[in-house]
Amino acid sequence: MAARLHHFLLLAALLLLIGRGAPSSAGAAGNGKVPVELYYESLCPSSAQFVTDRLAEALEDGLLEAADVTLVPYGNAKVGKGGTITCEHGPEECLLNTVEACAIDAWPDVVIHLHLIVVSPHGCIANQSVTLFAPLQLSLKYGKQTGALVPPLNGVPHVVVDGKPREDREFVSYVCKAYKGRPPKICHEPDRHCPTVVEAGNGVSYNPADFKLEDGVEVPRTDDN
Repeated sequence: MAARLHHFLLLAALLLLIGRGAPSSAGAAGNGKVPVELYYESLCPSSAQFVTDRLAEALEDGLLEAADVTLVPYGNAKVGKGGTITCEHGPEECLLNTVEACAIDAWPDVVIHLHLIVVSPHGCIANQSVTLFAPLQLSLKYGKQTGALVPPLNGVPHVVVDGKPREDREFVSYVCKAYKGRPPKICHEPDRHCPTVVEAGNGVSYNPADFKLEDGVEVPRTDDN
């Protein structure tokens, strides 16, 4: 187990070193895409299911054509005296959160670091604390970002779309509502990604399955379309 811990600590450090020269593919401010932030915990079952199922599926269906996605692996962790981090699901989660933070830092392309996160060998992490300084600073950075949420975090996964907390099951519908460009494929599949009623920007509630988008305009569905 000690050898496995050493392996992952070295991996974290290596990711940081590689990332110094890695170009960022994250969307620049003003690119018209909708900012989406996912606050999660690496060993939380609900977080894991959301990342591996809903988020991965949404990316596959073209979410990144309309959104800039940021992952924040911290959740309900707490910082104690001396900067020691305690995680909701124990030291293994603290270690995994830090390794995933390093992957995000090293490869800013969400498609790349999400793949690394999804295939992380959770069961092989030793029950130890993280001691590397630089990776720990990444976790502390995400802790500050999580602590600055308004309203505060009250559970994970926690999804923020365009600056507003949204129900994680319906986050795609809110991305499509906020996006001003030509709607990508994902916005044409309400039954697949937006299963329930959401509230439009004008305060009117609607069922996404009753509408389709044509050049960014909602058009009621008829029996033949």
